[in-house]
Amino acid sequence: MKITSWGRLSHEQHQAIALTDHRTLSAQIQHNTPGISYGMGRSYGDVCLNPGGPLWQTRNMNRFISFDQHTGLLSCEAGVMLKEIQNCFVPRGWMLPVTPGTQLITVGGAIANDIHGKNHHVMGTFGEHLAGFTLERTDGTALDCSREQNADMFRATIGGLGLTGVISRVQLQLRRVNSPWLLTDTVPFSSLDDFFALADASETDWEHTVSWIDCLTGPQTRGIFLRANHASEQDIDALPYYLPDSNKVRRRPGINMPLTPPVSLVNRLSLRPFNATYYAMNAGKAGAGVAHYEKFFYPLDKIQNWNRMYGRRGFYQYQCVVPRATAQSVIADMLAVIAAAGEGSFLAVLKTFADRPAAGLLSFPMAGATLALDFPNKGAATERLFARLDAVVSQAGGRLYAAKDARMSASMFAAGYPALTQFSAFRDPGISSAMSRRLLGS
Repeated sequence: MKITSWGRLSHEQHQAIALTDHRTLSAQIQHNTPGISYGMGRSYGDVCLNPGGPLWQTRNMNRFISFDQHTGLLSCEAGVMLKEIQNCFVPRGWMLPVTPGTQLITVGGAIANDIHGKNHHVMGTFGEHLAGFTLERTDGTALDCSREQNADMFRATIGGLGLTGVISRVQLQLRRVNSPWLLTDTVPFSSLDDFFALADASETDWEHTVSWIDCLTGPQTRGIFLRANHASEQDIDALPYYLPDSNKVRRRPGINMPLTPPVSLVNRLSLRPFNATYYAMNAGKAGAGVAHYEKFFYPLDKIQNWNRMYGRRGFYQYQCVVPRATAQSVIADMLAVIAAAGEGSFLAVLKTFADRPAAGLLSFPMAGATLALDFPNKGAATERLFARLDAVVSQAGGRLYAAKDARMSASMFAAGYPALTQFSAFRDPGISSAMSRRLLGS
């Protein structure tokens, strides 16, 4: 069947093989190689694609195996969605410690890309909260991996792009929460100076921090800084008003992008008024507030198929991280390059990463600032823009996030991930993807 990823840049034939049970997948992957795991397909580029070859679909491996209500240790199959974990365990007082901007991804995908959230300075990446997992290799071996057992393979698999084997079962440590609500603070800002001052000042007292920026506003980059902490029961009781029922909030219907327009709805005509409207609406909400975790963490999940708005040619997400020492000037240079190209993004997210040891050999975060932007696919013009951005990021000693990538060069990947040579020793020879062939040659 024809299968694509979230960026919808290609729709190529794959041999789709549904993995249905962690106890039987070993035989399935041994006889159908070289393949790659595919969960929800929410990676933007080609990390989860294998055109013309086997695609091991893990979504049916979606069972909870066990849960310890006292410690918060969850055992589950790798095809479980993050949303299923949140729906089941938040009412019981437990939550994922790290979650990205969508909960519509699988646990296996979260490990393979070592996802991060808005609280990296407090909780790090997803891989830091793994107690262990079982890794099935295409030679028929099954490895139980943890920080104590097969520790090198454990670290290679976290952020390992699915190239070390197929994860079947996972032991994941959840964190306690007192409610599904967050105490929030919305702060408009009008320059990168303001953003970095807010980011630094917020790290001590706020767990979750992130900002939207208007990348069309030039040197005086305006934006909306959002920060939040988990609310305790006492916080909720002290509110001067009643909050709606959490289950009703969670079940409110979203909207759907019902079709793919022939051209991108994100263009020079739509960007400036959208960004101006978005800024004005959120600046008008400045100050303290309360938000359900789904609204704060996953605002786009309520818009089904929002990726269709970029048209039939699809879109790219460009996410980089650059070192903290030069981050402000580098981000300014990138925004200048985008402006000079006459381009822009209304999904422009800027946040900072803390200085923490990487959970995996190929984990993306490092101490610095990360900028993520979406661009409609305009062919050669988009490639020229990315080449200029690549030069700025590389010169700064930064790197791109493989989970979002569809076109970086092998040389840029190798320069940005110095542990790549060490990682290569742990690859499963029966696993290959469009990305691995593009970046690693096989």
